[in-house]
Amino acid sequence: MVDTTRAWLAVIFAGGLYAVASGVLAAVLLGALRRKLLGPGDPAAESKPPSRVRRRLAAGVLALAGLQTLCVLWAFFVEPFWPQVDRLRIETLKLAPNTRPVRLVLVADTHCDPRARTERRVPDLVRGLKPDVIVFAGDAVNSTDGLTTFKTLMTRLAEIAPTWSVRGNWEAWWFKSLDLYSGTGVRDLGGKAVRVAAGESEVWICGGVFGEEGERAAALKGVPAGRFSIFVHHYPEVGADVLRAGGADLALGGDTHGGQVRLPLVGPLVRISRSGEYFDIGAQRVGDGILYVNRGLGMEGGRAPRVRFMCRPEITLIEIAPAGTVSR
Repeated sequence: MVDTTRAWLAVIFAGGLYAVASGVLAAVLLGALRRKLLGPGDPAAESKPPSRVRRRLAAGVLALAGLQTLCVLWAFFVEPFWPQVDRLRIETLKLAPNTRPVRLVLVADTHCDPRARTERRVPDLVRGLKPDVIVFAGDAVNSTDGLTTFKTLMTRLAEIAPTWSVRGNWEAWWFKSLDLYSGTGVRDLGGKAVRVAAGESEVWICGGVFGEEGERAAALKGVPAGRFSIFVHHYPEVGADVLRAGGADLALGGDTHGGQVRLPLVGPLVRISRSGEYFDIGAQRVGDGILYVNRGLGMEGGRAPRVRFMCRPEITLIEIAPAGTVSR
């Protein structure tokens, strides 16, 4: 979940810069128009030509205003509709040699609204990845009006491969009674451990139960000894705790949206932490395992601005392969 206050402050700050640049640009244009209307020979028009510094300043203001306009348009109308496939390969001794990798696709934080954005493109992209299993890490809709969009997406994903889900904070806090999955083919992973087979390879996927401290990793008890285990929870911090305790080999989460707006040399404008510890996007080593944080497909609801900048919507393909296997 994004802090809406900080998100709007970021937008207001950018808008302020744009307003200043636009004001200076307007002053330059009005000055040029005034000189043209007064014409040569009029005493009011007689002045020294602008200095090189002034000309460069005006050019810089014009460039800044143009760049800010393009960035705003990009953040609202391009990047939120442009999903990206990121890939992670993990090699493990827990899979028998010379067996094929298990291919898992992770999506998260769809935050569906009535108007579809990435939802139409995502199933075709996922189908091309040929997954053995698909996992959704929570935060389905921004409002009940987005339910049709969400269920259409989930139905199409479940037609590609077995699809499992866990609940996010939006489901737990505001949409407890909303029927998200009936008729879609998607199954609830919370509190369960399920076996996923790919040829002779197998991994076990476990779903943490949102908000139930004593049950978060209970599903891990159902994993046979020596098997590769994957723990899924909406909050990355919970997955990190499980990894530190040695309860899983891989933990998957979402929640942060990658900040939604990331700037060069600055990173995310909004950093979300539920425990005082921040986990950025992508793969990170935690304990003896790996934590992967997905940037999500959608954008924060409520009063937050629907923008993404340098933080494209993400589909993650994770390959769990026998150690020493050559990637293809």
